[in-house]
Amino acid sequence: MAHNELTGKAALITGGTRGIGRAIAERLLEEGMRVAICGTSKTSLDAAMSKLSPMGTVLGLLGDVSSLPSVKQLIAETHKAFGTIDVLVNNAGIGVFRPTAELDPADWDRMIALNLSGAYYCSHEILPIFKQAGGGDIVNVSSLAGKNPFAGGAGYNASKFGLNGFSEAMMLDHRSDGVRVTSIMPGSVATEFGGGPAEAGADWKIAPEDVAEVVACMLRMPRRTTVSRIEIRPSRPKSKG
Repeated sequence: MAHNELTGKAALITGGTRGIGRAIAERLLEEGMRVAICGTSKTSLDAAMSKLSPMGTVLGLLGDVSSLPSVKQLIAETHKAFGTIDVLVNNAGIGVFRPTAELDPADWDRMIALNLSGAYYCSHEILPIFKQAGGGDIVNVSSLAGKNPFAGGAGYNASKFGLNGFSEAMMLDHRSDGVRVTSIMPGSVATEFGGGPAEAGADWKIAPEDVAEVVACMLRMPRRTTVSRIEIRPSRPKSKG
């Protein structure tokens, strides 16, 4: 089977300074790709750049994907630096978990803005670049919470259900332009997601590098094939009993 060659291609990864995003950046650098990462914290961005820079060509950008002007700047700076963009990974996201009556409207707005509108803004701005180039890949890092609601997850569930629907509609809209759209839905991943430290004893969870490996495998697929939705689960989840 003839695989899609990734060496020399350029990717933009939102939320790429830590967790799943940084693992994806590392994996794509290993494939010989040029990678731009963005984040909202200079401290986190500097730490990520110090680790990633020795691995290959990497660009670090500060930006907030929930802001359309910021997204326009991120896309423009990445395109200027690399001359092209072949892959967009919409990974930036947050989760605030409260019963609906206790969920602050500001937290709701922030989750929808970052998890859903951010993916739309980035995709909307990059699709003309892909169309002119004859194709490209958009990878939306969603969650199993985008198909399995749970108590306390109203805002997060809504953002990820929306992201899954957006991903599949966008795939149908633009596959004739050579654009492949993939929604990746991990279960529990061992990261600092939510703002706290990584959970102790979380070795049963999916490792960020496992998600990154799935992204690389999907991108290497022959261009005749689109992998539109991928579900990833821990093999041996922690017993709820």
